[in-house]
Amino acid sequence: MSTETLDTPIVAATPVVAEPPPPRPEPLSDRMILEFERPVVELERKLDELRALSSETVDFSNEIRRLEQKARKLQKEVFADLTPQQKVQLSRHPGRPYMLDYARLLCEDWFELHGDRSFRDDPAIVGAMARFDEWEVLVLGHQKGRNTKENLHRNFGMARPEGYRKATRLMRMAARFGRPILCFIDTPGAYPGLGAEERGQAEAIAKALQVMASLDVPIISVVIGEGGSGGALALGVADRVLMLEYSIYSVISPEGCASILWRAPSKVPEAAAQLKLTAQDLVGLKVCDEIIPEAPGGAHRDLAVTAAKVRMAIKRHLRELSALPPAELVERRYQKFRAIGAFIDTAT
Repeated sequence: MSTETLDTPIVAATPVVAEPPPPRPEPLSDRMILEFERPVVELERKLDELRALSSETVDFSNEIRRLEQKARKLQKEVFADLTPQQKVQLSRHPGRPYMLDYARLLCEDWFELHGDRSFRDDPAIVGAMARFDEWEVLVLGHQKGRNTKENLHRNFGMARPEGYRKATRLMRMAARFGRPILCFIDTPGAYPGLGAEERGQAEAIAKALQVMASLDVPIISVVIGEGGSGGALALGVADRVLMLEYSIYSVISPEGCASILWRAPSKVPEAAAQLKLTAQDLVGLKVCDEIIPEAPGGAHRDLAVTAAKVRMAIKRHLRELSALPPAELVERRYQKFRAIGAFIDTAT
């Protein structure tokens, strides 16, 4: 982790060529298992033990097949009726794939760019020029860490003003070269620290919204985990907003809502239900355009399967958007966000 402090400005950080990190290990530790998925994981562990014991002399194939069917059935039952709060927990799962995990599988010719050309770089937002299938694109996204050291470096995925200004700079650059923009949203929210506010957090987010609304290239945003408040919206003014099946997108966290409205932690599950923050809720409200199914049991159970579904969804939407004239693209984006929201005017 860098020893530089926030008081050390970095102007015009030099771009470096960097490949996304190697595959992460499968989550196996108990701390990475949510309570409602524990029965499924324990059954799978028994299956692994049986497979290890099975040999030419001792055949457990019938028992293994029976347990495999039982595990699939149990998983289907558990995940068929998740509460909004359980989906919030899945969106924050410590083993859940992050932006760079998807980038490694979806993109080639990765060339990361750094710095906002004003203050410094912000590792909480990653931006890179890359190739996605037949398109040369800009890839932007929030990045969290896997351990304490990484989380301190990435600031838990909470961007400061320089992160949003970097994103704005790179989006303008992509538009000049006619490159579509792919955004991956996964943040608890914008960083609320004193330094961030002093450097104009609100203005940086507002400028990002303004720029995204006016760019004449296709923009696709995918919520892959947490979509928290303005920090998420700053990468969310897109022609298509897609959400993974167990991701969330909300103006405030359930914990923050429960604290403000009821001053009671016990009300967090109720807040999660009332906020309508799940992908299923937001498709109904026309905030989200499409739900991307995850691997059975969640994206953390099989990154490759989930990434393949993300790839198919992005390709389909990108092909549709690329066929539109630039002026029509901007106008449709404007009308899309103007149409969000409804109210009922009742006589008093």
